[in-house]
Amino acid sequence: MFFTYLRRELRRRRKAALVVASGLALGIALVIIVSSVSSGMSKAQDKVLQSLYGLGTDMTVTKAAAAPGSGGTERPRFEFDAKDDEDATQSTDRVMVQGFQTLDAATVDEVGGQAGVADAVGGLSLTVLKVDGQFKRGEFEQEEGATGQGGPGGGRNGQPRGEVRGGGASFDVNSFTVYGTDVTRQGLGPLTSSRITAGRTFATSETDAKVAVVDSAYAKEKSLAVGKTVTVSGTAYTIVGVSTADSGDAAANVYIPLKQAQTVADSEDKVTTVYVQAADSQQIDAVEAAIQKNISGTTVTTSADLADTVSGSLSTASGLASSVGRWLSVAVLAAAFLVAGLLTSSAVSRRVREFGTLKALGWKSGRVTRQVVGEALVNGLIGGVLGIAAGLAGAYAVTAVSPTLTAQLGSSGGGGGGMGGGGPMGGGGPGRQAAAKTLDIALTAPVSLTTILVAVALAVAGGLIAGAFGGWRASRLRPADALRRVA
Repeated sequence: MFFTYLRRELRRRRKAALVVASGLALGIALVIIVSSVSSGMSKAQDKVLQSLYGLGTDMTVTKAAAAPGSGGTERPRFEFDAKDDEDATQSTDRVMVQGFQTLDAATVDEVGGQAGVADAVGGLSLTVLKVDGQFKRGEFEQEEGATGQGGPGGGRNGQPRGEVRGGGASFDVNSFTVYGTDVTRQGLGPLTSSRITAGRTFATSETDAKVAVVDSAYAKEKSLAVGKTVTVSGTAYTIVGVSTADSGDAAANVYIPLKQAQTVADSEDKVTTVYVQAADSQQIDAVEAAIQKNISGTTVTTSADLADTVSGSLSTASGLASSVGRWLSVAVLAAAFLVAGLLTSSAVSRRVREFGTLKALGWKSGRVTRQVVGEALVNGLIGGVLGIAAGLAGAYAVTAVSPTLTAQLGSSGGGGGGMGGGGPMGGGGPGRQAAAKTLDIALTAPVSLTTILVAVALAVAGGLIAGAFGGWRASRLRPADALRRVA
């Protein structure tokens, strides 16, 4: 009897049911879209951070920035030999430690020994400036009519009068980044944010071998491939693999074993960055505090600190999605619940004769209330189905369009302080405050099973709220009300 009456009433009031279901569907669809876009924003930001410090890295340790005027920086110098052959090409390399500040390699073990640290590995980040070109000697051109001493055009002391023309210097300056990685512990660090797409990665036995892995974009630019060589400060390294960054730009153009990087940079037993993995994500703050307390002269930067430096359209859109978008979805959903409740209550008011007659025939108030709640619950479920379908369509549309967002990460200042400063992506000397890196990220809107379950729960809640309004109204009806409306 319950389901028969329910089916008949829903068919008879299709328009009213559709209005209630559509209102709930709008609110539920908006919740799904906002949740999926927010999830996409979070994943996009994770990709940005992952491209900087690699998988599994919770924080980095670098040397504390030198005080202004302390002389902790250096300027690159280039020296060329004087040669008689003016056509000879002059070439020189300058290998510089990014940030110009390093830590003792022993710091890696100190950091690894701190409570709450699961693993720690050091790396050395370098920038190589290569200058190639040649000097050209100028030619002296004598003025026309110039003769010897005292003659027309003659200069003092009998020297001819004229000028030097031509000559000068033409040099090309190229730079690329090199990252020295600990080949025995490749589970941490920037190389983990890339995958090997040709050749292989380093073998654990190649701690001091002249081998290299190059980034695919740099390999394409310089026509490099597995088996060829790349030269770093006069040393040729055989390319054993080509890597492709999972997102954005690679951490470095060339990766070589840490010992080799220390050798070419004349930085024996030095590292620029210690990459740290905490034993538990809940202990990151405690680990950070322990390192800062127990290891002096260092700066600790967590992934959360680095996330705070993200700016650009990704940060703006993420802020809008998390604040305006969520509040808007809550407001629309609350309005949809309220409208559904009022419409259900109004429909009950128009059915006074019907419910009064049913009570006169022996229906209890509870049975009438259950009937109204049942109808509202079905309307809510219909709204949930429509809302989930609309939400999935909206999320799919966002993913299909994949709007591009720009993420800018500013360095923390100082000589390599933080993940963006001293690591491979720092790219800045002491005191540099400009953005260390700019990435373009394609936005997606993944819909999780949790989001779908929340949508179903909202649909049920909307139906129950609407049914509560209508049920309360129906429970107050009396048989006499129906008799007053009988013509």
